[in-house]
Amino acid sequence: MQRTDAVKRTIAEVVAERRTQMSPGGLFVEAFAKDGFDTGVDYDVTITDSLTSSRRKPRYPSRNMLKVVDLSREPQEFYWHESPPRPGDPVVDGADLRREAANHFHRSPIPELLTTRAWVQVPDELWADPVGFAQFIDYRLVVRLATAENHTILRGEGGLLNMPQLGRLTDPAPFASTILAACNEVEQMGSTADGLIINPADYYRLLGEGHLLRDVEDNGVFIVRTRLVDPGTAIVGDFGHGAVLFDAGRSTIRFAEPPPGTFAEPGRALCAEIWERVVVNLPTCFFVVTL
Repeated sequence: MQRTDAVKRTIAEVVAERRTQMSPGGLFVEAFAKDGFDTGVDYDVTITDSLTSSRRKPRYPSRNMLKVVDLSREPQEFYWHESPPRPGDPVVDGADLRREAANHFHRSPIPELLTTRAWVQVPDELWADPVGFAQFIDYRLVVRLATAENHTILRGEGGLLNMPQLGRLTDPAPFASTILAACNEVEQMGSTADGLIINPADYYRLLGEGHLLRDVEDNGVFIVRTRLVDPGTAIVGDFGHGAVLFDAGRSTIRFAEPPPGTFAEPGRALCAEIWERVVVNLPTCFFVVTL
């Protein structure tokens, strides 16, 4: 009896380990074999974290810039943040050299997480090929979801580009570039500009004009290229210490009826969802720059 129980536990552990190693697509295909077009799978992770690529030249999503707090594993109700001095504030000792010394400190509740959603239309009968179907989910649906996540982080209701508290910088001052000017401003606030988000059109234009981007990368600045930042603008900031992505730590993929206008023709559709929201702790260390 004890031997049988031990064997059962071992089998259960093997199955659990196998499921942990399976990709989102693999888990969905396994469920589809039992539930068909009624399949819906809940994941206890954010599946955009599973995004892999065989490209020799990686292209990173905006999530990779940010410190991620998984609220399912690190329950948290509040976050801290700072704001710049107000007119009429008393003089703070040393603030002439250490600007951040005059900041105000705050505690706020974590705002409601936003739903990030992506759709794909499954090619007819692809579901009959388990390997091909799983690859389609892993390399198309999850990629679409990562694009939608970029929108949430950058352009959505609570996205970085819609935060009025972030600085705006159009004048390069003594520097040849507003990117370098913004990096300097961040360091004058006692932080380090460790990230740059830029449109591919500007990335390749600057790459062809000189050494600026190579110098910036060599100086330790992590660059994300995305269409979701308008050409002619970029975001520079201390992403490592100055912002957080609060993440529900769960996802879902399911067959569903898409909203009208989602696809060019009718067909079976899959929907993927995650829940998250970006907050900025140090808005004085972020700049939306004009290139």
